[in-house]
Amino acid sequence: MPTYTGISSEAFRHPLDRQAEEALRNLPGFDLIARKFVEFVYERPQLVYLMGNTIQVGPRQYSTIYQMFRECVRDLDVYPEPALFVEQNPQANSYALGQENPYIVINTGILDLLEPSEIRAVLAHELGHIKCGHTILIQMAMWAMSAASALGELTLGIGNFVSQALIYAFFEWRRKAELTADRAALLVMDDLNTVMSSMMKVSGGSIKYAHECSLPEFVKQSESYHSLDDSGLNQVYKFLLYNGAQGMMLSHPFPGERLRYLQDWFVSEHYQQIRAGNYQRSPASGSVDVTAENSSQEAEILRQQIEELQEQINKMKKSD
Repeated sequence: MPTYTGISSEAFRHPLDRQAEEALRNLPGFDLIARKFVEFVYERPQLVYLMGNTIQVGPRQYSTIYQMFRECVRDLDVYPEPALFVEQNPQANSYALGQENPYIVINTGILDLLEPSEIRAVLAHELGHIKCGHTILIQMAMWAMSAASALGELTLGIGNFVSQALIYAFFEWRRKAELTADRAALLVMDDLNTVMSSMMKVSGGSIKYAHECSLPEFVKQSESYHSLDDSGLNQVYKFLLYNGAQGMMLSHPFPGERLRYLQDWFVSEHYQQIRAGNYQRSPASGSVDVTAENSSQEAEILRQQIEELQEQINKMKKSD
């Protein structure tokens, strides 16, 4: 497997990822969300949960997976080494989160469904998110939605700033960030078919009928998906599907779309140059700066607002 010593995340970052993040950061309310996120969200509770409720991968726990993981960490020049956990969950899924203490969670559904090389591609994909500093923005997106919908503007003071446009921008960026992470997987694997087959199996693979699944047919299906864009109405349908037409906004592009982007990059001069060792160096420290200015003062104001709200709630209870 190739190793990209000293590679910067900017060397392989997808331009659509970069553009979507810039658009997101320029929207009104983003800076406030960033500051509130720093004040109220802590990584430790999730790490405590993972330590108590999953298996942490190491030399004596899932040693084969751990060896794969360490090789991917080396190949993408990720430092320090993130923690890796296996969660008992039949859904074929994985994710990366955390800023000061980044970590990856991979479900048993992935381990049971995929071949070792495909598992390696999944690990490299998640490491790509960490390498690019995606994890903090992903957490911000999750927190902003839950805070705005469940707690409301009076409790966190963000309700007026979390516009529908900002939520759309968060999800648009999340989908484009997946294209960058796919590139990280391809760089580590240097095998397009393996990366695409992992996507196919996660989309609808079956352990029992794996021998009846065909990657070439899945690629043809992707081509048919893209041909739908010939109709303007179908493009509208795609937009609606991505943005909540079925009850929820989608955080990932359709695999049929991801395949096309990855195939195009695989045959590009950009990819070949990176493979030849001609890439931007100096590892990136993360693309998102959410340092809070005057956070203590704002936090004190916010605590006062919460106390006032609690007093009003107590009065309402007494009047009942």
